[in-house]
Amino acid sequence: MAGDAKRLQPIIVKKVKKSSHSPHTGAWKIAYADFVTAMMAFFLLMWLLGSTSEGDKKGIADYFQSPLKVALLNGGSGSGDSSSLLKGGGQDLTKSSGQVKRGDVPAPRNTVNLQALRQEQRAAEAAQLQALSQQLAAEFKNNEKLAKYASQIKLDMTRDGLRIQIVDALARPMFDSGSALVKPSLRELLRAIGGVLAEVPNRLTIEGHTDALPFAAGDHGYSNWELSADRANASRRELVAGGLTEPRVLRVIGLASSQPFDRQNPNEPQSRRIAVIVMNRDAEERFYRPAAERLDPEAQAGAEATVAATRPEKLVPGSSPVATGR
Repeated sequence: MAGDAKRLQPIIVKKVKKSSHSPHTGAWKIAYADFVTAMMAFFLLMWLLGSTSEGDKKGIADYFQSPLKVALLNGGSGSGDSSSLLKGGGQDLTKSSGQVKRGDVPAPRNTVNLQALRQEQRAAEAAQLQALSQQLAAEFKNNEKLAKYASQIKLDMTRDGLRIQIVDALARPMFDSGSALVKPSLRELLRAIGGVLAEVPNRLTIEGHTDALPFAAGDHGYSNWELSADRANASRRELVAGGLTEPRVLRVIGLASSQPFDRQNPNEPQSRRIAVIVMNRDAEERFYRPAAERLDPEAQAGAEATVAATRPEKLVPGSSPVATGR
């Protein structure tokens, strides 16, 4: 019976099913990236703390402790140490504590003296006009045709700029008596001057002058005023023919005998002249300013004195000259 029991004992078979592993995913990469980012942030924080001065650290600590106080007081006790080796800020290394903030004291200003700058500009412009005068003198000297007129050319510096005067002479008049027709000698001289003045940017004033002898006859109403203006305008045309451009001429004036060459002898031939003024900047500004602003009180007083000095004396009845105006 025992043998039969062994034979009847059931046989149990265990089958283990082996499951295949699932494929790996990239979740670990995300975790590793977060870890690396955290480490980088940590080392960056360590570097910033190591390179920050004690004053900055104190200022940051004060801000987190009482931010309102720091905002109202424009910084804590250490807010001035951000770029200074000294606690509290400053530039003097002999001080153990900070100095006064720059915002508490007036900042240094770089001021420009406009008057001194204007004087420098005037000096430079005067030097340029002086060089132009020398250039004109050399042109007259080196030109054989113009050298003989050297005695009739007067160059000088005035308040308005460089004045070029071409005066009359008994042997070589520039115009016929009572005429505004330019003689060939003056025409050649004016065209040479126009060629030289074409190279400079300054504006020009052209003045016509006569002697004090009035017209004894002629067209009604035509006097030395009209004659001097016509001669100045005729000279302008010759300057333009020599190379000068029209816009360069700012004004053409006929002054008759109001400004004689020699006040003691207003009838001498040199009073009959043409003046070309190369204007400086001050003269141009005076021209463009309103008439009320052109003269300051001192200049006005000087102008009145000049008018009083040049006012002709009363003529005794019957003693007026009868010579022909030139």
